[in-house]
Amino acid sequence: MTILQAILIAIVEGITEFLPISSTGHMIITQHLLGIESTDFVKAFMVNIQFGAILSVIVLYWKRFFQTWDFYAKLFIGCLPLIIAFLLEKQIDQMLESVAVVAGALLVGGFFLIFVDRWFDNPDNEKTKLTYKKSLIIGFFQIISVIPGVSRSAATIIGGMTQKLSRKNAAEFSFFLAVPTMFAASALKLFENYHAITADNITLLLIGNLVSFIVAMIAIKAFIAFLTKNGFKFFGYYRILVGVILIILLLTGKSLTIQ
Repeated sequence: MTILQAILIAIVEGITEFLPISSTGHMIITQHLLGIESTDFVKAFMVNIQFGAILSVIVLYWKRFFQTWDFYAKLFIGCLPLIIAFLLEKQIDQMLESVAVVAGALLVGGFFLIFVDRWFDNPDNEKTKLTYKKSLIIGFFQIISVIPGVSRSAATIIGGMTQKLSRKNAAEFSFFLAVPTMFAASALKLFENYHAITADNITLLLIGNLVSFIVAMIAIKAFIAFLTKNGFKFFGYYRILVGVILIILLLTGKSLTIQ
């Protein structure tokens, strides 16, 4: 992996991490287009540049993030279902190498996003408070996002809206929930692949985190403004378009499995 390739993947991560279009899916597609071999370092890089995105949430929402113990308890409860995801780590790693899985998940998620505002959004939802039970249910929605292409953001936002949170409040809780979730996933992947990080490639990891931090800050602000005004339909159409393109490439014999 070159510095330019690291920057390009980090830009994709920063833009897509908090959008309901799947950061992992887009990074897998980018990796394939750039012809990057799927080494232990590359796998660790694609997970660990999420540290930069995590920091962007803390910086942007620092006044709201450092709140009461009740707030942290809800985040903890929301993360509990991820224990199931850790038990499925080997299966998840296998899916991370398949663009076909990404294509299918993009399509299915796209159809949900087209209709989610019609199904769940209501002006009265702005008054709905987040409870421990709602946090746990949203956490179970988050498990679905271990499938590449589903999008952690999309799964948790939809989960929040099913619990009658407004789309803005659901999106912001999704951002907050991302911090412990992504930190744990990044730390685990770093621990498992520490041997792959050397003096020669650690610079790539640092650059990747810096780029994803800057880009994610811009993306979060733009997303909240767009979401409040327009809803999720645009993201649904985008996901379907990308998924259809990938499926057409697969059906025409184009190999999209990363080696």
